[in-house]
Amino acid sequence: MTLEQIVAAVQAAHASHTPLRLRGAGSKDFYGGLLAGEVLDLSGYRGIVAYEPTELYLTARCGTPLAEIEAVLAEKGQMLAFEPPHFGKATVGGCVAAGLSGPRRMQAGAVRDFVLGAKIVDGSGQLLTFGGQVMKNVAGYDVSRLLAGSLGTLGVIAELTLKVLPKPLAETTLVLECAADEAVRSLNAWGGQPMPVSGSFWHDGKLWLRLSGAGAAVEAASKALGGNAIPQGNFLQGAVNPENLWKSVVEQTHPAFASPVLWRMAVPTTAPDAVLDGLLAIEWGGGVRWYAGEQPAIRGTAARLGGHATLYRAPESLRCLEDAFTPLSPALLALHRRLKKAFDPKGILNPGRLYAEF
Repeated sequence: MTLEQIVAAVQAAHASHTPLRLRGAGSKDFYGGLLAGEVLDLSGYRGIVAYEPTELYLTARCGTPLAEIEAVLAEKGQMLAFEPPHFGKATVGGCVAAGLSGPRRMQAGAVRDFVLGAKIVDGSGQLLTFGGQVMKNVAGYDVSRLLAGSLGTLGVIAELTLKVLPKPLAETTLVLECAADEAVRSLNAWGGQPMPVSGSFWHDGKLWLRLSGAGAAVEAASKALGGNAIPQGNFLQGAVNPENLWKSVVEQTHPAFASPVLWRMAVPTTAPDAVLDGLLAIEWGGGVRWYAGEQPAIRGTAARLGGHATLYRAPESLRCLEDAFTPLSPALLALHRRLKKAFDPKGILNPGRLYAEF
């Protein structure tokens, strides 16, 4: 597939008012609103366009598999610091469109913080370029970062330039026994200290902490935090492998995410226990809490705590009845509609995937 073919396909759909469903590997088809429209398969537009390890950036076409990008970065001791999930065979375009980050987000930042530039094909078939290859190129309205989490509703993300970072020099994992409320209190206390915590995960009475950075900093933090250090290296059968543990959290293969109905509540890290049944896990220093089952009170509770709740995964029967994302206020909805109109005047790109109103 070529960029010209993508442009032509969008122009034809625009002319005929044909809704398009943008698809890379389909690894996140479960996320957001119900799928609709004629599939525009972008997996064939792939390849790394540029990579400058010394300048800490990489440019790739949208259909490039994340695995391919991470393999190239690993050769130079670098990484995508926001730790994106693959969910099978994710592409870099879908990674940014979904805006999902892993445990390292609490230390390094979210997907949007690493998007330096983008080429997109808007809903009328125009090829637009935003941003550049370094932070100082970003001026005016930062459309590149606006694409993160937009679920393809603003344009086909044809090409992306991402900031990359070196892998940490040292890393260790600690585990502590504690209840959920104690975990939140401890994470908040540690958050106010210069601790190199690059991941936190509470589940079933255990709090796992990943420390990353310079060797001396990791060692000092390990002593200060206490708990049991989980060694790297070879493991006896049944023992916990830290690398596999964090991978299971990133890819959500951990038993904590096994529920067919999964809610993600995002609240201030200082928020108290939501007092809801079905708490499965706590991440990001207490800022993300996962719940199982149908939760009629979860959005009201999240709003009371200063956050919001997302129906992250559910059977289609429930997705038909419940919005995936918290409904917008009238002012925010008006703003989103204006953005949608500017980038996709006929509303043909991923209709209903982000909000039912567009």
